[in-house]
Amino acid sequence: MTYCVGIINREGLLMIADTRTNAGLDNVATFRKLHTFHVPGEKTFALATAGNLGFTQSVISILREGLEREEGRVERLVDQDSMFQAAQFVGEVIRHVYRTDGTAIEQHGASLEVSMLLGGQIRGRSLRLFMLYKAGNFIEATTDTPYLQIGEHKYGKPILDRAVTFNTDFYDALKLGLISMDSTMRSNLGVGLPIDILVMRRDAIDPEVEHRIEAGEPYFHDLRERWSAALRKAHNDIPTPPYGLKRG
Repeated sequence: MTYCVGIINREGLLMIADTRTNAGLDNVATFRKLHTFHVPGEKTFALATAGNLGFTQSVISILREGLEREEGRVERLVDQDSMFQAAQFVGEVIRHVYRTDGTAIEQHGASLEVSMLLGGQIRGRSLRLFMLYKAGNFIEATTDTPYLQIGEHKYGKPILDRAVTFNTDFYDALKLGLISMDSTMRSNLGVGLPIDILVMRRDAIDPEVEHRIEAGEPYFHDLRERWSAALRKAHNDIPTPPYGLKRG
């Protein structure tokens, strides 16, 4: 399984992705699922992927190397002039890979559930965040819904629903995203460390942070312990329900 989350707010863009893949309890591996496409000072695209690994790796390769056009030129993700065009191009490449490989993959009984998060900014354009589906269509995050998730998202959604808004402090939003990842890891063994993060300030164009959280990293270990302790304290502080037999 996979869990990836993107958060966009008044200060910038955050993207977080785990790296675990598994095809059974005895076949667990680590693969990067958060990919960056960067032209320094000009544009940055961050793409998180979930679903069939062979399919998503083919999409990433074409986005980097280029999709051949009829007139002989090659078009890459970094050639796009707006985030909307970039989302359209990623969707086109998804459909291209499906036409090329999809039937054969499905005939062998493999799942072709694929979804992606695309975030970033081009100089002179707006910072934006999209979620793409396997048909290549997409939706965009808004001020009302400033985060998007793909993969095994249900366990990490409650904390985001309760605490993340468009005006949340930037690094508080990163902390909440990491708590969301921890909640998912605790409830689903198919999601796990290392975790890749990208932090990008609005209009800065270049990433502020690109970091991999490895097993045993002190901050993330402390965050997990503190969050567990905070939840235990919170439920202990709430009065016992007054239903049922009266207590002596």
